[in-house]
Amino acid sequence: MNVADKVVYQIYPKSFQDSNGGGWGDLNGIRNRLDYLADLGVDFLWLTPFFPSPQRDNGYDVADYRAVDPRFGTMEDLEALIAEAAAHGIGLMFDMVFNHTSTAHEWFQKALKGDEKYMKYYIFREGAPDAPPTNWQSKFGGSAWKYVPELGKWYLHLFDVTQADLNWENPEVREELKAILRFWKEKGIKGFRFDVVNLISKGDFVDDAEGDGRRFYTDGPHVHEYLKELVHDSGIEGMVTVGEMSSTTIANCIRYTNPHEHELSMTFSFHHLKADYKNGDKWSLMAPDIHKLKEIFASWQEGMAAGGGWNAVFWCNHDQPRIVSRFGDTDCYWKESAKMLAAAIHLMRGTPYIYQGEEIGMTNADFADIADYRDVESINYHGILRESGLSEVETMKVIEARSRDNGRTPMQWTAGESAGFTSGTPWLGVNRNHTSINVECEQQDTDSILAFYRELIALRKKHRIIAEGSIHFLARENDDVLAYERELAGEHLLVLCNFRPTDVPMPELPAVGAKAGEKLIGNYPGIKEMLRPYEVIALCYKV
Repeated sequence: MNVADKVVYQIYPKSFQDSNGGGWGDLNGIRNRLDYLADLGVDFLWLTPFFPSPQRDNGYDVADYRAVDPRFGTMEDLEALIAEAAAHGIGLMFDMVFNHTSTAHEWFQKALKGDEKYMKYYIFREGAPDAPPTNWQSKFGGSAWKYVPELGKWYLHLFDVTQADLNWENPEVREELKAILRFWKEKGIKGFRFDVVNLISKGDFVDDAEGDGRRFYTDGPHVHEYLKELVHDSGIEGMVTVGEMSSTTIANCIRYTNPHEHELSMTFSFHHLKADYKNGDKWSLMAPDIHKLKEIFASWQEGMAAGGGWNAVFWCNHDQPRIVSRFGDTDCYWKESAKMLAAAIHLMRGTPYIYQGEEIGMTNADFADIADYRDVESINYHGILRESGLSEVETMKVIEARSRDNGRTPMQWTAGESAGFTSGTPWLGVNRNHTSINVECEQQDTDSILAFYRELIALRKKHRIIAEGSIHFLARENDDVLAYERELAGEHLLVLCNFRPTDVPMPELPAVGAKAGEKLIGNYPGIKEMLRPYEVIALCYKV
């Protein structure tokens, strides 16, 4: 499938819409909002996991890949959602967590009882109770190994202790996962997102003298071989597929996505979202480095294009803080900065992803007490940061900026109680600014962020240059303005994005584009000699 002119909308079902007052979003809630999603113009809905789960990691700890967690509804509800979405011209993409399962999964429970077949489904290693097999660290903090006294063995968990890594070297595991994909394809699912899929092939299990072990399992030795096999044998080649790639490289992502490789349609990479990580540390704050952000975009966009790869372009998801709170201005230029950030990626080369609420400018949560958070990573790091010597005030400043719960607060539909998300008590607190930032308000404003997103989506479908054009980054040395040019068959599209809350000079531009360009879209009226605060402008011209 050609994904160049498609747009994907990500739904975190738990926080999207509750249909029964339970305080927890559900499948019928999504069904109730299909008209809204169709009006937005998106082609696919990526649903994060709604499978049975202990919810230690908000559903990314799957206990059964072929069922619906009762908290989200029933299989009949899901089948109705698939059919009704299709009637609206929208396909569903499911989120497959194939690097690990929950320790509550039937496979792992059998492994714990000493069943040799199922022990081989996971990565168990011998070792003394006080000596983990390696010094690898979990991405959620602490050792990546957990000791099981009854077995006298350790199992690997690159994430939470309840998320045991699957052993992809075992062909039986790979066959199980192929069968799961075939099951959902037969149900009418149109695409799949694969969670941290570049971690599935582990290298040597040895101590890492240089770090936390990531270099031994990131883009591992058999990852491309395993992906080709999974996609081919399950019959999903040609469907929309996206891989979440942790700490990956351009060279690997070209291989993952070049059509000749027969692996995936596109990849998520996260390097651009580390432009405000001090010394590369997520839990150390600094102002965004716009020059670094530009360089990352330029290298990935131009590098992937040169190798025939394809990017998924995005700012937000269920694991990230809200972008308007990170790189925008929620005080003076909320609307302008939200629109600029949207256009910056929607006009790039790649398939744009919108995360629920991004299209109305939702901001970070305003929780000041760790008791208000539900995210296991945030709670873990609250303890780690306090132990490192930070005060409670300093720790909470970091948590408030970085917590994944920033992207998980309930969708803001109305100014009413619980933002129209639920008639009950929401599982996670609603942002107080829902009284002014909500879908109902946005729909009444013809100059809204929501209207701007609709326009961006329509432009991608109307103008081939946006979907298919080449890309070249300009004014690379400018620390204020992100500038790039698209080109297709003699047509050019010049995009300028001011990342500052002040007027900035226009960068040096191609003479024809600057003087003769016709404005395609922007977030201010007209064109000035200076770029206004957080202004974006896109100019079309031909040569």
